[in-house]
Amino acid sequence: MKTAAQTAGIALLLLAAGTAHAEWSGKGRIGGVIARGNTQTATANLSLDVNQRLTRWEHRLGGSMLRTLSEGQTSADRWELRAESDFRPSRRTFLFASGRYENDRFTDYAYQATAAVGYGYHFIATETTRLDGRFGIGTRRAELRVTSDTEADAIARIAVDFQRRLTPNTSMFDRLLVESGETNTFVQNALGLEVKMTQAFSLGLSYEVRYNSDVLPGTEKADQVFTAGLVAAF
Repeated sequence: MKTAAQTAGIALLLLAAGTAHAEWSGKGRIGGVIARGNTQTATANLSLDVNQRLTRWEHRLGGSMLRTLSEGQTSADRWELRAESDFRPSRRTFLFASGRYENDRFTDYAYQATAAVGYGYHFIATETTRLDGRFGIGTRRAELRVTSDTEADAIARIAVDFQRRLTPNTSMFDRLLVESGETNTFVQNALGLEVKMTQAFSLGLSYEVRYNSDVLPGTEKADQVFTAGLVAAF
């Protein structure tokens, strides 16, 4: 697990270093809940996504963290790193290479790491609406928490990214990711709404569902997280 985490981290650093002198933009999100009284609960949900657009290339780096303490005990602890580079041979089409690493203490998988390459298409690209689709093939490596056994298999990767500006100050998004292989199918869908308060800051609401098809008896296949927080654009 440590080796896979180090590899993912090195890959992200190399990609960032290769474009260190270029201009990047992005968004950071922070949300949380603190409850005191009959229950003592604290939840923090953080994420950061940056991207760089060149003439034919676009690079994206991101990370997120979710942590919950309930009555002094950790009940959720997950972090994720992701990276993707797109090359556009034409206005509508692009080729991509992507990687993702996830570490979650409260699933059957100690970690999951995937890498894929494939083809993408801009179905809609207007000032108010964007709809992108990606289809690729790749590989997945994961460690089962109970047995420490390692799984490795080929995967198909499907991603759909929808963004819509509803008003000058309000926008919504829906992002779907499917990584399906012989041993497990991972599905993640994030639906969100952002309302601008200033040019740089927005209020954000998001609802995320994460699903693994292969789990041990007694383990839930799906996790759901609802977050309200602050979004900072830069």
